[in-house]
Amino acid sequence: MDIEGVFPEIESIEDDSLRTGVATAWTTAAGVNGLDVEELPQQPWLPPEARPEEAEPFGLVEHVRDVTACAVGLAESLLQRHPDFEIDLDTVLAGALIHDVSKLYEFDATDRTELGELLGHPYYGVAVVSQANLPVEMAHVVLSHSPKTTVEPATLEARLVRRADEAAAAAARASAGASAGQE
Repeated sequence: MDIEGVFPEIESIEDDSLRTGVATAWTTAAGVNGLDVEELPQQPWLPPEARPEEAEPFGLVEHVRDVTACAVGLAESLLQRHPDFEIDLDTVLAGALIHDVSKLYEFDATDRTELGELLGHPYYGVAVVSQANLPVEMAHVVLSHSPKTTVEPATLEARLVRRADEAAAAAARASAGASAGQE
């Protein structure tokens, strides 16, 4: 399986350099962290201390794909109602796909890494995006997608990814709480 098999949404990115950069970032992150691309769907989205004890860990790939669907849906809905809005769908799509790529460096199945303890995934994500030769707009989406940083989204595309991440995260946490017998 290749990275497009894990994230089929990559194929929808029209810009060749963005499509290649997103694929490179995920493939490199997997390899650096000792994973084959096929193992990505088994990687958890939350660090061990944040996972509900009785619930199945929600997967990173599942979360990223949920955020991507939400962000693209928001963008397309706005463009359908307001065709004059300037929203770059490739930036929304690529940004949503790449927003949590550095979580692979932040923790493993059982513990946080030193990088996770000292830096956190939004900050290290900027390095991952840079190493994949993605443009600064992608680094901004990664850095501003989380309230763990003081960087607010400065573009509409970054705002859409942040809101989509918030919605997808809330839905996953609600589902985990319900399956763990919590409200």
